[in-house]
Amino acid sequence: MENKQALEILKSAILMEIRGQSFYKNVVEQTKSDDIKNIFNIMADEEKLHEEFLTRHYTNIKNGNLTDVLPFPKESAENIVNLILSPEIKNQISGAGYEAAAISAAIDMENKAVEIYSDFANSSSEPEIKNLFQWLANWERGHVKLLSELDKELREKIWFDNDFWPF
Repeated sequence: MENKQALEILKSAILMEIRGQSFYKNVVEQTKSDDIKNIFNIMADEEKLHEEFLTRHYTNIKNGNLTDVLPFPKESAENIVNLILSPEIKNQISGAGYEAAAISAAIDMENKAVEIYSDFANSSSEPEIKNLFQWLANWERGHVKLLSELDKELREKIWFDNDFWPF
């Protein structure tokens, strides 16, 4: 029974990752900044890695290969911290502009992924499935952290530029 539920969750998760790719690619098409295009291309690539990883797990679970544990991909989100938080990038993103809105929407999307993966990890009694979804939730938390740091930096830049500090 749990395998059927895992397969349904995996199908939803794969769709979520495909939608994430589409969202990030749309931002790439809309922005004029090459550096910002690079950031969102990296995020789209991360979502593609997730999709491929989830698809392999789906196939394994569907075939009853729960013991065939696939190696988790190396987390690459930390490799883009310096790029995302560079002064050049922050200066290219207007706090009220399209890119800032896209960052906010991306945070919401990534938080939803964390919630879904965490809920299933917590409810699973199958160790391999529990580990898979907990690992995925942690990977998405890395994306939330990166995007939230960028969002915070942008907000503080706006406050500084406008001589406004709410506290």
